[in-house]
Amino acid sequence: MTGAPGDGGSGRRQAKGAAAIRELAPGQSPELLKALHILTREGQLNADSLRKLKQVNHLARLLAPAIEDLLARFGDPVLVDCGAGKSYLGFVLYELFLEPAGKGTLHAIEARPELVEKARALATRLGYTRMHFEQAEIGAAAPPARVHLVTALHACDTATDDALALAIRAGADHVAVVPCCQAEVAGQLHRSADPAPLLASLFEHPWHRREFGSHLTNVVRALALEASGYSVTVTELAGWEHSLKNELILGKKVRAGDGRAKARLLDLCDAAGVKPKLVRLLWPAAATQRPATGPEKSSGG
Repeated sequence: MTGAPGDGGSGRRQAKGAAAIRELAPGQSPELLKALHILTREGQLNADSLRKLKQVNHLARLLAPAIEDLLARFGDPVLVDCGAGKSYLGFVLYELFLEPAGKGTLHAIEARPELVEKARALATRLGYTRMHFEQAEIGAAAPPARVHLVTALHACDTATDDALALAIRAGADHVAVVPCCQAEVAGQLHRSADPAPLLASLFEHPWHRREFGSHLTNVVRALALEASGYSVTVTELAGWEHSLKNELILGKKVRAGDGRAKARLLDLCDAAGVKPKLVRLLWPAAATQRPATGPEKSSGG
């Protein structure tokens, strides 16, 4: 079977020349994307790079109202990118928003020292003096005292919980996370001591347990944000052809808290017999009131 035009017959789309330039966001420079190795030296995008660029640029577009709100209201808004990896998202947000505004700080948190060193060197080369890089696990990081926006793009499993806890504790005005590899709750469901019978039917089989565990994890995250005073929107980041890890959770701080949302969250966790990391981080007393898991079961994972 032949592929689409520009995919080299592989069935995976590529972009070359003018087609690659059309994938760039307004104000986005090919030079930065080449420095990030998203664009090749010849200005081309392979299939993987095209997927990454589409995800990052789409997230940047969705974040534009929040960042513009922060730039309008604060003299030096602080954006914290958790689990930054190669800092694709951080560099794009800096170039599109913070650099033209002449204000704002981007604080990237990444545990792998080699990625931090490379990102720091690139920021220095580009003259991005308001980009800072911290080598740390998210839960052990020390970002600035005042944080206005927290992002986490594909922070794996409970690293997304660490990012959300950081945002909530800091009172961040805006939050945006794209969760990845939600495995913790599926394991808790497998060991659940006494789940509500109707819920238990939803995760009796290993396949359903993985899928339900992933969904339940993100429902808990949305409720935790609501309980902490955020207005929450859950949507997809980009088309499914670009990534299966596609759920985007957006939060905007609108009140001090919401006791009803917290009660719903804790009731749901009790009904499923789970205590996800985010609940343990934010409400440790509630997380210890009832055991989340019972004896290990012998059937599949």
